[in-house]
Amino acid sequence: MVCFSPDHSGSFGTQTTTRARTVIEAWADRTAALSRLPGIEQVFPFENRGAAIGVTLPHPHGQIYAYPYITPRTARTLESIDRTAPDLFRRILDLEQASERVVLQGAHWTAFVPFAARWPLEVHLLPHRHVPDLAETTEAERDELAPLYLTLLRGVDALYETPTPYIAAWHQAPVHVGRDTVRLHLQLTSPRRAADKLKFLAGSEAAMWAWATEITPEDGAARLREAVQRAAESAA
Repeated sequence: MVCFSPDHSGSFGTQTTTRARTVIEAWADRTAALSRLPGIEQVFPFENRGAAIGVTLPHPHGQIYAYPYITPRTARTLESIDRTAPDLFRRILDLEQASERVVLQGAHWTAFVPFAARWPLEVHLLPHRHVPDLAETTEAERDELAPLYLTLLRGVDALYETPTPYIAAWHQAPVHVGRDTVRLHLQLTSPRRAADKLKFLAGSEAAMWAWATEITPEDGAARLREAVQRAAESAA
C-alpha cells in the first residue's frame, strides 16, 4: 500500500506537484527493491479510484503488487513483440504522435487515446525513450511526469461534474525477460460512458473478448483535450 496523502479523501490527481513527485520516487524505489527479491518476476504499481471500481478505502492511495510469475497480460505483450518487431512500442508511439489522438505531450512523455481503445475512457502514457520500468527513469523524466500526470488526471475528472472512477495501471517490463523490448507505460481506463452510466461487459466482451465501444478514439481524445483545458483554466 502506498498512501499518497494523510488526507481522508482524494486521489493521486488531487495531490500537489511536490507530493506527486514524491510518490513517483516511491514507486521507482519500491520497484527497484521488490525486483531484487528472490522469486519476483514482475512489479505492478497501480491506483484503483472510485466505488464503481470496487474501492472501499476512501483515502488517497495506490498499491504495488510483486508477482512470482509473469502476468498473462504481459505474457501476451511479449508474444506480440515476438510476432511483430522488438521496437513495437516505438512504432506505436510514432503512430500515435502523428494522429489526432494525442491528449498531452511533453519533452519526455506523450499521453494519447489508443487507436484500438476498448473502454469509453481510455488513455495511455508512454515515455519517449525506451525505459523498462519506473526505476530506470531519469530525474528529468520524473520531474516532467509529476505535473503532466496530474494535468491528465484532473482533465479526466473535468469530464463530468463528479470524480471519475478509473484504474491507473503502470505496466512495467518483467524483472528478468523482455527488458529491452517491453516499455514502461500507463494504461488508465474507466467504465464511465456518461455522467450517470457505466459500461458493463456483455456477451461480446465478456464471452469472446471482442470489444465494442460507443465512441471513436479520436472523439475520446478530443473530449479529453477539452476537459484538460477546462481543468487548467479553473485552476488558474
